[in-house]
Amino acid sequence: MSSTPAPNATIIALASGQGRAGVAVIRVSGPEAGTLLERLAGVRPAPRLASVRAVRDPATGENLDEALALWMPGPNSFTGEDVAELHLHGGPAIIESVVRASLSTGLCRLAEPGEFTRRAFEAGRLSLLEAEAVADLIDAETEAQRRQAARIYQGEADRVYEGWRELLIRAMADLEAAIDFPDEEDIAAGIVDRAMGPMAEFGAELDRALAGADMGRAVREGFRIAILGPPNAGKSSLLNRIAGREAAIVSPIPGTTRDVVEVRLVLAGFPVWIADTAGLREAADQIEAEGVRRSLVRAEEADLRIWVQDVSRETLDSEEPDSGVSRETLIRPASLSPSSSGASSLSSSGVSSGAPATDVRPGDLVVLNKADLAPPDVLSGGSTPEGVLAVSAQTGAGVEALLRRITEEIVGRMSAMEAPTITRTRHRLLVEEAAERVRAAIAAHRAGRGPELISEELRLAARALGQVIGVVDVEDLLDRIFSEFCIGK
Repeated sequence: MSSTPAPNATIIALASGQGRAGVAVIRVSGPEAGTLLERLAGVRPAPRLASVRAVRDPATGENLDEALALWMPGPNSFTGEDVAELHLHGGPAIIESVVRASLSTGLCRLAEPGEFTRRAFEAGRLSLLEAEAVADLIDAETEAQRRQAARIYQGEADRVYEGWRELLIRAMADLEAAIDFPDEEDIAAGIVDRAMGPMAEFGAELDRALAGADMGRAVREGFRIAILGPPNAGKSSLLNRIAGREAAIVSPIPGTTRDVVEVRLVLAGFPVWIADTAGLREAADQIEAEGVRRSLVRAEEADLRIWVQDVSRETLDSEEPDSGVSRETLIRPASLSPSSSGASSLSSSGVSSGAPATDVRPGDLVVLNKADLAPPDVLSGGSTPEGVLAVSAQTGAGVEALLRRITEEIVGRMSAMEAPTITRTRHRLLVEEAAERVRAAIAAHRAGRGPELISEELRLAARALGQVIGVVDVEDLLDRIFSEFCIGK
């Protein structure tokens, strides 16, 4: 929103989906909602009882449609204001004619994006987290997204944040008592110790919530998987096989993939983004160097990384004797690191360019591709380590097992997640600020600083947590959040 709309204006919008439908819902909220309903439907029905009414243009008397009319006087409504709804036949022409007739009365204006939900928040009908959950419920495309948004909408996250703020408020109350008795050193010291007693565990609790932030984000935005490896390992072919379509260009020319190519899947009810990346090697030119840099960035951002290695006879026979790469090292997980030029350092064989390598994360997978062309001794004996799978992107062999392993990893991580408290970047940044302030308060206490300084740090922590649920003045924040909503919500 470019500016804050007049708070008392009556607003109208289509609250159901755009396009043709069996039923369309037009919602009106504000002080003139009842008057407008009377002008359109000829009567103001009994509160919260649906009534079949003819809808007419107030200016011409033309019959526009027959609709269910509902009247919900405030404050017991979604927005806390007087609310009226017309449930019409869902033809676009009918919707347009009713909205146009309503606007011609001068009693209302079109709603801004998210304005109905914003009014609900401002009336105290929803917390800021619950208001955000409304948008997430509307956008939910998978069962996991729906469940997470529903839990937040039902107030689970609010209760966590309120509990955190209450803990800080109690501590600040004790510190105020210590400030009031500066001459009684023993009493003041005891009160400060009591106030700060729970803070170490509280700081650890904030850190645990931050550690799970990626999982809450992954449910809402999608679990991110990066396919990595050297050029011509078959990464693009593997992506295409997983996607079931030609999503990435496949070529025998090394360095064909220069940018990140993504496909979206739903696995076990969770949204998943799988990214094919440029081959990791010393870049031959600036364009390839940029592709390698983007690959490394995606590797760091990914929730799961899949290292793809070519184990075909042709590739193994072409290895130079002094390359340091043996058949045994091919099945070891790879480490990646950026060099100063933006290229990569690979240490799948323990060989690196000298830049500090990124350790393999728990759950990262190694895929031995072109297994149908591998020498018998490479994959014989069933001795591949845990987390290593042999596949053929060309024939499809082993790909189903790979998808099962990926699904198991996703379900295992997501199922271990408790009720989400951090699902957006906004939440994470504010909880990080709160955690930093709590650490500063603990350090000040250990250093023997006065209760005034300690209390101020806790106040700033409580303020940050309050901004998450919207209990402080957040006008600029509201403009940014609710502008992301669709019209009619």
